[in-house]
Amino acid sequence: MTRILLVGALVAAILTPACAEPAMEPEPGVLVVSREQVGSWVRNFNPLLAGGLARWPTRGGIYEPLMVHNPAQGAWTPWLATGFTWGEDVTSLSFSLREGVRWSDGEAFTADDVVFTFDLMKKVPAFDTQGHWRYLRSVSAPDPQTVQFAFARPFVPGMEKIAHQVIVPRHVWESVEEPVSWTNPDPVATGPFTEVRRFDHQVWELGKNPNYWMDGAPKIEALRFPAIPSNEQATIALMHGEVDWAGNFIPAIDRIFAGRNPEHHRYWFPNFGGAIFLYPNHTVGPLKDARVRKALSRAIDRDKVVQVAMYDYTSPADVSGLSDGYAQWRDEAALTEDPWTDFDPAEAARLLDEAGLPLGEDGLRRGTDGQPVTLELSCITGWSDWVRAAQVIARNLQGVGLDVSVKSYDFGAWFDQLQRGEFALSIGWASYGPTPYGFWVGAMSSGSMFPIGEVAPQNWHRFSDPEADTLLAAFERTADPAEQERIAHALQARFQATAPLLPLFLDPSWGEANTTRFTGFPSAENPYSRLSPNHELEFLHVLTRIAPREPVVAEGN
Repeated sequence: MTRILLVGALVAAILTPACAEPAMEPEPGVLVVSREQVGSWVRNFNPLLAGGLARWPTRGGIYEPLMVHNPAQGAWTPWLATGFTWGEDVTSLSFSLREGVRWSDGEAFTADDVVFTFDLMKKVPAFDTQGHWRYLRSVSAPDPQTVQFAFARPFVPGMEKIAHQVIVPRHVWESVEEPVSWTNPDPVATGPFTEVRRFDHQVWELGKNPNYWMDGAPKIEALRFPAIPSNEQATIALMHGEVDWAGNFIPAIDRIFAGRNPEHHRYWFPNFGGAIFLYPNHTVGPLKDARVRKALSRAIDRDKVVQVAMYDYTSPADVSGLSDGYAQWRDEAALTEDPWTDFDPAEAARLLDEAGLPLGEDGLRRGTDGQPVTLELSCITGWSDWVRAAQVIARNLQGVGLDVSVKSYDFGAWFDQLQRGEFALSIGWASYGPTPYGFWVGAMSSGSMFPIGEVAPQNWHRFSDPEADTLLAAFERTADPAEQERIAHALQARFQATAPLLPLFLDPSWGEANTTRFTGFPSAENPYSRLSPNHELEFLHVLTRIAPREPVVAEGN
């Protein structure tokens, strides 16, 4: 569907009721959220499973971390911990826990819970999605308010990984016989929202924690989640006032959302997070050749992708794969050395010829077996921006003789294939955090690479680079900012040389709010956090600040 047709369809839909029957009016103080596009809810609140398998906001809103990094402020916010201290040789780290925190069932939160959580991840490797036990030697609790982490080797990035780990209660989880398959239907946690008030296939509600530790928070009574299977339907629900907070892509947002109610329809799409990439599976035929990957990248018209798929809300990504949020780490001078993210179909054709993929008389590229190079580009059903991006990319790649088709999958099926490496090409995000270290690990580290068929938390494309491994090890051993910057520039050079991932565009932090019933949302004028609910843990800032709007009392009453 073209850009004009899509907007026209949305506008027509907005002028009609959002559904056949009126949506049930939420109770006062109940915030309606559109975060996950699904047709039917599955009750799973296991926070230790790989990302995307547990319901939002399991990691953050239900189970909390020790600290939260806030890129909007460029700083760490103490949460279950009030601070941390490094040992002299950066092989030990101590966290001081907040006093007075209780689990939602009234039990005291202590250092034993933190120790238990990390020990559980050691016992159940499927839970150790951040690879904690690749650098940890032991975790101990010298007293109820202190946790000490002993490292097997110097590992400075361990601090951000540990700080962002959500904690589970020992007194509940120690009796769970099969924790990996446990869906944890009635969670006991420390977060602002812990009480499952109802759970149906089409709607569920999460009530506030009766024992939450933060004074005066949360200010709202509950979160409500209607099942909305696509961006378009989420937009319509938002237009009709059926959703208060969303993190969805909305085309022509000034016209069809903000302009319809300038007083209460708000949005904010800052670009200081990560980027969106085209993942080439390095185990699939010609994609293991860097020349082929760079040829694919040269064939993609990123300006057109941004215009058609992203409505110019963002910018094309460059060969570093780093957003402006990582400007201090990026080597600007190196960006022009081999600009393989520049649109150049002629250069793409030359690289494909050089890589031994000649163009046949039928206009299709042939592999070494003489057969046409056929690739499937997978994306997520209902993510209309990604679907349109995939369609533009497929047409671009067809233009240089590659037989590329687009196929959409439900999120669960798509994510399972991605993690297991069972795809050819896919659009996807990448890891990012306070530094680009996590991004480089996910893109190039042998430590993050799993065999095809095994679930990989990152490095879905299955690639490793020995030089990157050496540089990452050096980054892990130093806390000196100047040395870290030097290493960062060298890692960028390896990324640009090997093209393990193909950067497409900077990832906007989609965030919309209808302030008719609630106030306190972040904005460009009040950037205490990103408005988007899509950023794990960071949305805690929003959940603990938004409040019901005071009812307007008529004069004379």
